[in-house]
Amino acid sequence: MASFLLIRLLRWSVGLLLILFVTYAMMYYGAGDPIRMMFIQEEDFDTADEAVMRALRAKYGLDQPFIAQFGNYLHKLAQGDWGRSIRLQVDRPVLEIVQFRLPISMQLGFAATAISAVVGIALGVLAALYHNRWLDRLIVTTVLFVTSIPIFVTVPMLLLLLVLILKLIPVPYGWHGLFHRDAILPVAVIAIGPLPGIVRQTRSAMLEVKSQQYITTARAKGLPEARIILRHMLRPVLTPVVTTVGLIMIALINGSLFVELILNIPGFGLLTIEGIRKVDYPIIMAVAVVGTLIIFVSNFVVDIIYPILDPRVRVQ
Repeated sequence: MASFLLIRLLRWSVGLLLILFVTYAMMYYGAGDPIRMMFIQEEDFDTADEAVMRALRAKYGLDQPFIAQFGNYLHKLAQGDWGRSIRLQVDRPVLEIVQFRLPISMQLGFAATAISAVVGIALGVLAALYHNRWLDRLIVTTVLFVTSIPIFVTVPMLLLLLVLILKLIPVPYGWHGLFHRDAILPVAVIAIGPLPGIVRQTRSAMLEVKSQQYITTARAKGLPEARIILRHMLRPVLTPVVTTVGLIMIALINGSLFVELILNIPGFGLLTIEGIRKVDYPIIMAVAVVGTLIIFVSNFVVDIIYPILDPRVRVQ
């Protein structure tokens, strides 16, 4: 186990370094000067003093060559200094901003992942048990139809249903906590997206397991069908599904930016949009760091769960 962790840490370190280098290079050579962009977007570029811009560049270390800037960033990052926001929340430590924004997106992502996993696995099992029958076709068709609707259409439709017709919630706007009823809509919208992948993966795995001889033997012994499904079918089915859920969780946490933008939820996704729009170097780099770490940790959790579900992986 120690060697496994050591190898993973080495791979993560190299991967994170490469991602940070590429991200910083893309910003330096392609995103533009954030100080100059500040004056342009504030419509006082004609009256901007070059001396003021030079002073601001020197303050944030943007007057140095690329290698020097990147080296300084890595040195500060290793000391726990993520830099200070240049434009989004001027001169505020980026780590404070991330610590406030990231938990919101993580709550949305974890809740949506749990709902998608439970509903998707249940629908996939039902579709496999009633293979090529009306229930199977209904589940597959409904899931594909619902998820084919874009988010910018899904949100107004759910608003119409939940707010005006059913009157279950008021118009949700902002963030009041995961257990507030305003969180029902964003969690539901985010959870809808991964359903086809989970249903399809579960259904395929169940159809493969159904034809195995040990399932036929279990039925010949007279075991209850519920016990056969839960103990003998579901466990091997979950092994490939776990990979899908792990990747989905990454996408949900990093990709909830559209929902956060539409509903003005101050999460990590909205922070990503604001940082890119403002050309805020420290914010963009923080997004790259956190997004990469989420991917690494999610893959590591999946690797740990694998041996629990399938002991043969443990032997290998």
